[in-house]
Amino acid sequence: MTHSAQSHPSASQPTDMAGVEFGTSAEGFPVARIDDTAYAMLPGGDGTHHLAAAWFERRPLHELVRGYFYGFHGALADEAAFRAKMAEKAEHIREKNALGRRQIHSRAYTHWGLSQGATVFAEGVVCHSTAGHGGFHLSTERNAKVDRRLRTTNGWYEEDVEWAIVAITFPDLFTSLEQRCAVQTVKDSWPDEWEAITGTVLDPGQSREKDRRAFQSRHAGDWIVTSAIRSDHRDGFVEVVATLGGKRDHGTEERRFLVPSSEYTVGPFGFVVDPARHDVYDGPSSFIGWGR
Repeated sequence: MTHSAQSHPSASQPTDMAGVEFGTSAEGFPVARIDDTAYAMLPGGDGTHHLAAAWFERRPLHELVRGYFYGFHGALADEAAFRAKMAEKAEHIREKNALGRRQIHSRAYTHWGLSQGATVFAEGVVCHSTAGHGGFHLSTERNAKVDRRLRTTNGWYEEDVEWAIVAITFPDLFTSLEQRCAVQTVKDSWPDEWEAITGTVLDPGQSREKDRRAFQSRHAGDWIVTSAIRSDHRDGFVEVVATLGGKRDHGTEERRFLVPSSEYTVGPFGFVVDPARHDVYDGPSSFIGWGR
């Protein structure tokens, strides 16, 4: 399941380090081990750090080097954040083991094709994996317990986002980490439903979808970038294509602008052009096929 790799900041994050071995690698960066997986706080080139992992790694921690670790499992502010992440992972593993989920062979037909295996969370709550995707299937009885505002008619809930609906409906079947992720996922994806169910109002910054709507409302009449490329004709500039409100509908008017490279930092919902500072551009384009 993709959700288990994600986490969201919370005041109730764990501090229990039971089951975690800490150390320093042969190259001087912090490392840790939980069961047979080693983790590292790897330094980046610009003073940043990120979490990486090495599976089935049993060598002593002080012998490990950077080349043993793979992947980007999230940014880390400092060593305290690394240790907190390890406590969170250890808690997740302990709780997951205690839940007693069962792996079963399955060739059932799912919403995403033929099942290649499944995990039974409980009677009537089964998570299937397929060649391309996967997700939960709830029995009729279990599905009836899902709030009608979030319920699917067929009982299938895909693994990228909809899994969170299953988790908030049956929290006792999920770890604390999974529950935190599920709550934030529902807030981000279905803020109206969350507010109706809980009777609370999400503030700015608490829901990606609400923030996106607010952004679009504020900038409905502004030019928002839909494509960008480093300019081959003006050094130090990015050539962008923008539309009003960032619309991508067929026939929507497009304009090109030049934005200094030092200023072109895309936010979560796009880059807003400032016509007072960013010049409209109608010169030779670095976009292949532009104007044909």
